[in-house]
Amino acid sequence: MLPDLALLQKYNVPVPRYTSYPTVPYWQDGLAVDHWNVAWTRRFNKVNTREGIALYLHLPFCEKLCTYCGCNKRITTNHSVEAEYMEALLAEWALYRAQMPGRPLIRSLHLGGGTPTFFSPRNLGYLLDQLLEGCDVHPEHQFSLEGHPLNTTWEHLAVLYQRGFTRLSLGVQDNDPEVQRVINREQPFETVAKVTHAARGLGYTSVNFDLIYGLPLQTLESIERTVTDCISLRPDRVAFYSYAHVPWTAKGQRLFDESDLPEALLKLQLYRKGKELFLQHGYEDIGMDHFALPEDELCEARRAQRLHRNFMGYTVADSPLLLGLGVSAISDSGDAFAQNDKTLEGYYRSIRNGELAIRKGYVLDAQDQACKRYILDIACKGETRLRREDMPWLSAVSFPVLQGLEADGLVRLENDVLTVTDMGKQFTRNICSAFDLKLQQQQLQRRVNALAV
Repeated sequence: MLPDLALLQKYNVPVPRYTSYPTVPYWQDGLAVDHWNVAWTRRFNKVNTREGIALYLHLPFCEKLCTYCGCNKRITTNHSVEAEYMEALLAEWALYRAQMPGRPLIRSLHLGGGTPTFFSPRNLGYLLDQLLEGCDVHPEHQFSLEGHPLNTTWEHLAVLYQRGFTRLSLGVQDNDPEVQRVINREQPFETVAKVTHAARGLGYTSVNFDLIYGLPLQTLESIERTVTDCISLRPDRVAFYSYAHVPWTAKGQRLFDESDLPEALLKLQLYRKGKELFLQHGYEDIGMDHFALPEDELCEARRAQRLHRNFMGYTVADSPLLLGLGVSAISDSGDAFAQNDKTLEGYYRSIRNGELAIRKGYVLDAQDQACKRYILDIACKGETRLRREDMPWLSAVSFPVLQGLEADGLVRLENDVLTVTDMGKQFTRNICSAFDLKLQQQQLQRRVNALAV
C-alpha cells in the first residue's frame, strides 16, 4: 500500500533509524572501560554456549571520496596501511579474548567500512584466519560483507566464501551517470552485474543492494531507471535509504552544489516511485527503508516474528552480544553500548598501550530498557504490548503521539496492544519515535522554550 503525498509530507521530519536505543547522540563521552568490561563479560557468560556472539570489523580505508558519504573513513591509495591496521584489529581482539573464560562461539561476522574490499584478498584471508583461530563457529552462522562494485573482485569473494561468507551487500546508490559524477562514484551498471553474478556463481545465498534517494540531480525518471535496472538482477534485499545532508559533520558533502539537491516534495516522490516499483516486482516492505523478496529470510523471519535489529540493520541471527573492532566501531551488550575512538591515531594509540579504545557509551537503566523493547518490537514485529507498569510515562509521553498516528490510520491500539497497519509500515521510524522518551522530552523542552521567548 502506497501512502499519499500529504501523509509523506506530514511525517517528513528528522527521526533516527533506531539501530540502538538510546541513539548515539545521547551517549556519554568518557565511558569507563571498566564499566564496559563488566557489561560485556556478563553477557558473554550468558550467551556464548548457545546463541553465540556477533563481531563487527570496521575497515575504514577508501581509495576515493564519495561526496555523499557520512561514514567514518580514511581516503588513501597507499595500501601499505593494511598491515598496520590488521595488526591493531588483532591486538584489540586479543584484549577481548584475554577476558573470555572459554572459546568464543561466533554467530555472525560483518565486515563494514569504509571499503572492506580495499584490503587485498590475501590480507582479508589472513585477517580472518587469525581472528577465528581458537574460536568455534555457530552452525547457523551468518558472515557478511559490504562491497564496492569497482574493487570487489572474484578473488575477494572466493577468499571470503571459503571462510564462511555467504552474504554480500553492494553499495550501488544510483546508476545515473550524471548523479554518479556529482557524488564522485562513477561505476558502470555492468560492473554491479558482474560482481552480483560472481557472488552467486560462488555460492553466496544473499545479495543486497544499497540505494539512496534524494541525491543531487536525481529525477523521477532517473530513479525509475536505477530501480528498474537493479530489479533486473533480482537482489534478494534492497535498502532504499534517504540521503542525509549533514555537511557540518560529513565535510565531503560541501563539494557539490546544494541547489542540485531535490526539493522536499520531489524527494518524497522519489521514494514513492521506488517503493511502487519494488512492490510491483514482488518485493515486500520490511520497514525502515528495507525491501526483500518473499522467500528471503527477512520476510520469513518477520512473518514468524523472530526478526532482530542491530547496528548493521535487520538480521535473523539473534546475537545478544555484539563486539565491534576497529576505529569508531560500536559494541552492544544488550544493557550497554560502547564506541571506539573515531580517530585512527587515537585508536592506534590505545591499542598500542594495551587498552581498549572505548571513548563513549551508555549504560541502560530500567526505563531505557522499556523504551528499547517497545522500539524493537515495532521495528521487528510490527506490534507491541504496552505494560501496565509503564503506563505513567507512556500516558504522558507516548499516547499523545500515538493518538495522532492512530487518527492517520498508521497504528491501531486495542487492549494495550499497538499494531502497525499496512499503511504504517512506511512510517515505522515515526511510530518508533513515540517510544523514544529522550527524543520526546527534548522536543517538549524545545516547545516550552519557544513559548517562553
